[in-house]
Amino acid sequence: MANNNESIHGAWRNRWTFILAATGSAVGLGNIWKFPYITGEYGGGAFVLVYLMCIALVGIPVMMAEVAMGRRGRQSPINSMKALVSEAKAGPGWKLIGWMGALAGFLILSFYSVVAGWSLSYVLKLATGTFSEVDQALAGAEFEGLLGDPGTLMIWHTLFMILTVGVVIRGVNKGIESTISVLMPLLFVLLVVLIGYGASKGDIMSAVHFMFDADFSKLTKEAVLVALGHSFFTLSLGMGAIMAYGSYMPRNASISSTVFTVAGLDTLVALLAGLAIFPIVFANGLEPSAGPGLMFVTLPFTFGQMPGGQFFGALFFILVAFAAWSSAISLIEPATAWVVERFKISRAKACSIIGVIIWMLGIGSVLSFNDWSEFHLLPGKTIFDSFDFITANIMLPLGGLLIALFVGFGMKYHHAYNEMNMKNAGLFNLWYVVLRFLTPIAIAIVFINGLLPECSFDSELLNAETGECGNSTFLMPRFIGGVVLAIAYIAIIAMSLKKTSRGLSS
Repeated sequence: MANNNESIHGAWRNRWTFILAATGSAVGLGNIWKFPYITGEYGGGAFVLVYLMCIALVGIPVMMAEVAMGRRGRQSPINSMKALVSEAKAGPGWKLIGWMGALAGFLILSFYSVVAGWSLSYVLKLATGTFSEVDQALAGAEFEGLLGDPGTLMIWHTLFMILTVGVVIRGVNKGIESTISVLMPLLFVLLVVLIGYGASKGDIMSAVHFMFDADFSKLTKEAVLVALGHSFFTLSLGMGAIMAYGSYMPRNASISSTVFTVAGLDTLVALLAGLAIFPIVFANGLEPSAGPGLMFVTLPFTFGQMPGGQFFGALFFILVAFAAWSSAISLIEPATAWVVERFKISRAKACSIIGVIIWMLGIGSVLSFNDWSEFHLLPGKTIFDSFDFITANIMLPLGGLLIALFVGFGMKYHHAYNEMNMKNAGLFNLWYVVLRFLTPIAIAIVFINGLLPECSFDSELLNAETGECGNSTFLMPRFIGGVVLAIAYIAIIAMSLKKTSRGLSS
């Protein structure tokens, strides 16, 4: 193993650079909108408490495992898994973890880039006063017009991919590290500025009550599952990004304290985003659960009518674009690193090739909103929706589950212990037990819940006359197919194990 050597791609200059990079990977569009919304919807402060417990049970243990795998492997996720499997003398099926993670990031970026392009478009729209003299209906028409124009979507999708590739081709230090070191502090500054604007022009107290008042009556089974699911997805686990970033981590840096810091910053960004958005929402009597419609229709219209809103609206979408950009950089890195290692070509050439392929895949997502809206890659799902479903509901939770199982059962105990480098053996054993037994169960719940019919928790989607549940043409194929895939893949991994368990003292 090359665990004592640096990766051929370089290394972070210090622990804080890794923290900023990993936080940038974790912070994305979901932090800016989804987490603040689900916090208010499912119990405010009570939901935050449950969410933090889920982070401790699922997010942090898996992230620590993924970082440790990356640092020990010191290569791209694909080649790191190859080396780790060889070292552990485990079955070859485990190598698929690296391939699946890299592919997941590949597919995610192809449609993520399209959505990120919307935010770039809206920076220009807000800055030029597009929404200063329109009503809400016209604001909605503006968004529909953007989605219906494949040429315009292609321009913004292309620009975002150029920005992403432009950073990664410059390498770990000159490209990713230098960009993230500026981007993440700027993101926090923008959040603080927008909170100040919301406090002066909006209803800050209503936002605080919405997000932080503990309403335990809203902590239903659905709320707990939402907290569990978001705690897994928010840290960018299972897509190779954290493993790749872990391979550049300094040898003497503490994985446990570093991961706790990343998880804390990721949660802080999400909460601050809520305090930036919801004062504006409540001051104007808007519906906080409007989702994408609020971000790209109602909020732009509202900013356009408020004093200074044109400037601060543009700042808001710059914030959204920054969050998307920092995530996109991490999504393309695993595949780029593998191509460099496999074909012995320059990083610039490797990243350009990967970028072009992802850009071409993204064309399908662009056309999903207009010319190809009737084409379904999966039953009832456009190309955009299909990629989103396959990655979020199958590949990521399955990848996270297998990471937990590999470190818990496939990797030798003393290798995991040495890599984590915890001074307190008791704390290590606590993490090890949680990772082996509690975390896999929690992730399996997330995975199964993602395959269940939509009406499992929302009876309004159930048609009482026909018995159909949501999109009935897609539910059974997706459920059966997903379960078969999961059982088959886990069975392959299980059969490939040389040993199914190891004691804590082995």
